[in-house]
Amino acid sequence: MGDGSATPQATPGAARRRRWAGGDRGDVPGWVLITLMTAGLVVALWAVAGPLLADLFETSIASVTGPE
Repeated sequence: MGDGSATPQATPGAARRRRWAGGDRGDVPGWVLITLMTAGLVVALWAVAGPLLADLFETSIASVTGPE
């Protein structure tokens, strides 16, 4: 200890490195929840905006191609 070498506990950020060293799996339940919530938002927005977007597309195509 008297030779000036630092122990892992004494170096700044050592605890943070130890904490992240074994965390390769990540927070799987958290990511699953985020994925499901995102999918739910997409479905909800699609249900609301889908008919409006379809009408907008059909109107745009009709104005380009002209009357049939």
